[in-house]
Amino acid sequence: MEIKKEVTIYDLAKELNYSPSTISRALNNHKSISKKTIKLVKQTAERVGYRPNNLAAGLRNNKSKTIGILIPHINRPFVSTLISGIEEAARKAGYNVLISQSYDDYKNEVNNAHTLYDSRISGLIVSLAMETTDFAHFQQFVDQGIPIVFVDRVPKVFNSYKVVIDNYSAGYKATKHLIEGGCKRIAHFAGSQHRNVYEERKKGYIDALKEYNLPIEKELIIPFKTLSFEEGKKVTKKLLEMKNPPDGIFSANDTAAVSAIICAKKMGVSIPEELAIIGFNDDPISSIVEPALSTMSHPALKMGKISAKRILDHSLKDLDKLLSEVSVLNTEVIARASTKPIS
Repeated sequence: MEIKKEVTIYDLAKELNYSPSTISRALNNHKSISKKTIKLVKQTAERVGYRPNNLAAGLRNNKSKTIGILIPHINRPFVSTLISGIEEAARKAGYNVLISQSYDDYKNEVNNAHTLYDSRISGLIVSLAMETTDFAHFQQFVDQGIPIVFVDRVPKVFNSYKVVIDNYSAGYKATKHLIEGGCKRIAHFAGSQHRNVYEERKKGYIDALKEYNLPIEKELIIPFKTLSFEEGKKVTKKLLEMKNPPDGIFSANDTAAVSAIICAKKMGVSIPEELAIIGFNDDPISSIVEPALSTMSHPALKMGKISAKRILDHSLKDLDKLLSEVSVLNTEVIARASTKPIS
């Protein structure tokens, strides 16, 4: 099978008897080219199958109209929705996206950051890997004036755009919801404490207990490696086998919370009468499990759109001010059957 030669602007120039520079300007809607000529060039380009070479243009301009996305796991509902928000905003502005997964591994994140940098992206949107504590691999972008937006999982010390929710308030609200439903001993499924989201959710949990004069019991605060389904199941079994088991669980994500519901039901524990459970993210599974999981809203789509907008609006003329900009979104309790109604 013969491979068809790719059409170039030189082929268009030859067919229309214009210079290559005129063809290029027409394709980019340059004001020096008449509307009639622009229409003719674009119609011809479509007819002969011309495709613009964005990579070549990027190499000439030292960047491409591409936004890099570096995330832990693409198969997590929150992350996939976040990406949808980024793509929607990027596409409207004529940008493409490159997506790379770290699988929550620091070395993967470093290698992927270098690959995206070599791809001459216009900006980078990052949600940090669970393991990451060193951010030196992002400095190459800053040195070249390439904007970085950290979203959700963000570094404490790195001068950049950040898009987050109020995780402290969310942790407080989730715990308060359990307390007002009558819970007295509330366990917390805590993520890695060097990640901002999990550290702040834990602080909110602790402060809610303090406000209601409930004890802070270290044995009920369980550190998780990845907040996976398997981890949630093992921890729930261990908690419910205690001499004085908890009557509430606040999980820092929905995955571990759903596994807690399933495990508790298998052990004959009634939900929410004997054990009330609230998760975080409002993943689709939270409304499918029985009983349906109470959870905290997490505006992933909006966070994605804002992150992309920060890249698109970036201006080197106002670099210092923009790099320190932080967008904080609010979140609310979504009460379902896994928690007791507040009287």
